[in-house]
Amino acid sequence: MKLKLWQVDAFADRPFSGNPAAVVPLDSWLPDATMQAIANENNLAETAFFVPHTAGMGCYDLRWFTPAVEVPLCGHATLASGWVVLNELAPSLDMVRFETKSGMLMVAREDNGRLRMALPAGRVEPFAAPAEFAKTLGESLGAPPPDELLLAPTGAGGTSAPLGVWREKDLRAMRLSGNLQVVLAAVGAHALLATAKGDGAPYDFLSRFFAPGMGVPEDPVTGSMNCTLTPFWAKRLGKRQLRAFQASARGGDILCTDEGARATLSGPCALYMRGEIEV
Repeated sequence: MKLKLWQVDAFADRPFSGNPAAVVPLDSWLPDATMQAIANENNLAETAFFVPHTAGMGCYDLRWFTPAVEVPLCGHATLASGWVVLNELAPSLDMVRFETKSGMLMVAREDNGRLRMALPAGRVEPFAAPAEFAKTLGESLGAPPPDELLLAPTGAGGTSAPLGVWREKDLRAMRLSGNLQVVLAAVGAHALLATAKGDGAPYDFLSRFFAPGMGVPEDPVTGSMNCTLTPFWAKRLGKRQLRAFQASARGGDILCTDEGARATLSGPCALYMRGEIEV
């Protein structure tokens, strides 16, 4: 069986930046094990699969797989899937709808060539961290302990993960060690959301996302995380619209808007590859 595949860098205005996602349109679902195997072979943070929805033109059922697991929400691969539909499969459309395990998600064109999507907003909660957890967490990243520790949704199976607030210089200097997964497992977590306040010139907040327990040591640009950080920082900064930067090695620039129950993320996409796979 031959399948078409696109690799798109999401939240990127040029290839080799932002977050790469593989997008595989299907006529009907493959066995879960086959889709998981394809995602593992692609070895990207996410591979997105979608099939036509019964609602008709411009509507699809969408699923996402990391190299290790299926997840119920992924922002950058949704944006990349929207790019494939709006630019390659149905260029006459201005908006595409995806039915997912996180509800209906829409991706729409903007006049500036960027794409806009709205995802469910995540809400943070207090976190009663064990003694010494903040210290060992910082050490696993070559950083000081976070100034604050909270709990936030990860977008993965309804689980939560620590959210640490650091200073910008410490966030940018973090280096992933093999010990982070062990530190997180001690509190039953698979991931870490790390964030810092920006100076507003040009960024209101910065972030990094580490998910070694989900097969993603560090995600370059994470839509689902930014849907949690958008209302978090909007409340603290007294702003509805914020400019965010994910300070991974590839980097990603996101325009975020707090819409209450949802957060709107806007960014460009860059095509890296059109291809064909055989399974």
